[in-house]
Amino acid sequence: MIRALYSLAIWLAQPLLRRKLSRRGVAEPGYLEAVPERFGGYTTPRPDANAAAGQPLVWLHAVSLGETRAAAILLKALRAQLPGMRLLLTHGTATGRAEGRTLLQPGDVQVWQPWDSLGAARRFLRHYRPDVGVLMETEIWPNLVAECAAQGVPLALANARLSPRSLQGAQRASWLMRPAYAALAAVWAQTEGDAERLRAAGAQNVSVLGNLKFDAQPPEAQLAQGRAWRAAAGRPVVMLASSRDGEELDFLKQIQAFTQSRQALEATESGASDAATPQWLIVPRHPQRFDEVAALVVAGGFTLSRRSQWPQGGAQGAGGPPTPADVWLGDSLGEMAAYYALADVALLGGSFAPLGGQNLIEAAACGCPVLMGPHTFNFAEAAQQALSAGAAERLPDLAAALPRACALAADKAAHRRMADAGRAFARQHQGAAARTAQALAPWLGAGQAPGRTPA
Repeated sequence: MIRALYSLAIWLAQPLLRRKLSRRGVAEPGYLEAVPERFGGYTTPRPDANAAAGQPLVWLHAVSLGETRAAAILLKALRAQLPGMRLLLTHGTATGRAEGRTLLQPGDVQVWQPWDSLGAARRFLRHYRPDVGVLMETEIWPNLVAECAAQGVPLALANARLSPRSLQGAQRASWLMRPAYAALAAVWAQTEGDAERLRAAGAQNVSVLGNLKFDAQPPEAQLAQGRAWRAAAGRPVVMLASSRDGEELDFLKQIQAFTQSRQALEATESGASDAATPQWLIVPRHPQRFDEVAALVVAGGFTLSRRSQWPQGGAQGAGGPPTPADVWLGDSLGEMAAYYALADVALLGGSFAPLGGQNLIEAAACGCPVLMGPHTFNFAEAAQQALSAGAAERLPDLAAALPRACALAADKAAHRRMADAGRAFARQHQGAAARTAQALAPWLGAGQAPGRTPA
């Protein structure tokens, strides 16, 4: 009865979703692509319809950019284990879909995730008939999960995480979410803390396999490009990485305060050096905010240089020296390794406002020391592990983080210690991709997990 009411509400909300997609499509045209797929209107045939028998169809759902990058790591391990597999890749955001295109091989199919109405979920599963489904990280949709159980599709939640705040939300809606978590055939959590919270939310058959993102290898071409940019800068580079709304404005205010205090120091002391003046870099988390952040920089009285306008800009892993300016704006996708190699220190976006923080694993793997704010509840265990390893430091706010970043960039010995600690920290926690691929193996061979019979 409860899910029937939810299903009715979801069905009635479809016009609102269409309007939302139209609005988002103004800034991000990708949202206007193949809209009927959102509502179960799939025309692309099943990926392995003409393939040899015995080649399983694996459905991977990665809602957005971060989840798609984690899915890429798992997919590499799966293809190595099962070269004949076919991939059905779904997303919820335009950035995820754009990134996902790079993962496709001949015979694979990429479509939008169905809206969680009974009809759309049912049509999606009946059209593609996946042998197994894998949801990445946090994506639990009650009707989609229930339909997988009804149609005998084993469904796992991989690289699973659940913050204390999200657990509270799931428990408030336990009448709906608890059966959804319980219907999952398996849950493979990132950490013990995540596993405990997932069990509290109703999940069964939970195990801890680690975080897939530790297995990502920074592209060497990007690391080389970033180091070349840093050499061209000729001074320390301090980056606000994966910044969120509100953090950029605070960062710009702190730059002004730092500059004023430096000028006052130079007026009274002769020891200050122009060469040590930092180069500021902002890399927003969401690409639809690139222009907004650029406007903030100019409105603050700073000169601006955008990555997309650098010499030969736009070719990943290639390009001449950045155009000089007070603030550089990293307005490109897929180049975070280059930005981390460019920066001497990264201030972790999402952690200086109560947003839960972004993942710091890639920064650590690139050898970029991380300073984070007080809000890291989305990645609490990874943040604590990085602190314990000496790969990161925590500061109360950007006002404290900015001068600390500048001091760290100037202290070569301390910087080297943190960089080395970050790389060691990233290596120490690798192996989740192989473990997850092995956990999927029984389904791929027999069609269902040992000991679980689809409802």
